[in-house]
Order: sequence, then structure tokens, then C-alpha cells
Amino acid sequence: MLRSRTILGLAIVAGFSTGALAATQVIHQQGRAFSEESITVKKGNAVTFLNDDTIPHNIMSTSKGNEFNLGSQAPGSSTDVSFKDVGDVSVICAIHPRMKMTVKVVD
Repeated sequence: MLRSRTILGLAIVAGFSTGALAATQVIHQQGRAFSEESITVKKGNAVTFLNDDTIPHNIMSTSKGNEFNLGSQAPGSSTDVSFKDVGDVSVICAIHPRMKMTVKVVD
């Protein structure tokens, strides 16, 4: 019985540890706006861009080293983007020019 509890306890701790290391920040798109104006992520980590809006968005960045273009992102869809170079990344919606945010990528 004690052995079973110990194994269960270790499994739970391992699950929490893995989840904490793999945490991905989620940026929501709703009301033609991003949920955050600025976030900080570690180099190599991903950010999930989730379209909670009723209209499509086209999230992109032309910041050197972290360029991406998600194309038309339908309502309800999400896409992960990994950031590989340190620096400030300007993220916009190509369809809605007032949608802007910054991703600060650090070592």
C-alpha cells in the first residue's frame, strides 16, 4: 500500500514538473485586439495564438530572425509559433492594423 502511494505521489509530481516546463503562453484574439500588449518568452519557447473572435485574423511578424505569417486564421483555430532569436518581436494582424503587440524574447 505504501509503495503504491509513493509511486502515485512521484507520478503526480513528475506530471506537474513536466507541465511547468512545457507551459506555453496563449494570446487570445477577440474584439479585433490581442489579449496582451506585451509578453516575455524564453528563446526557443512557443506562443499559441488563439482566435477567439468571430472573424478571421492574419497574425504575422517581419522582425528579423523571428519572421512568421500564419495566413488567414479562422475563428476557433490556434497556431503555435516558436521564437528562435533574442530581441523584441513586433506582432501584428495584417487584416486589422490596430492589432499590435510585442513579444520580448530573452535567453
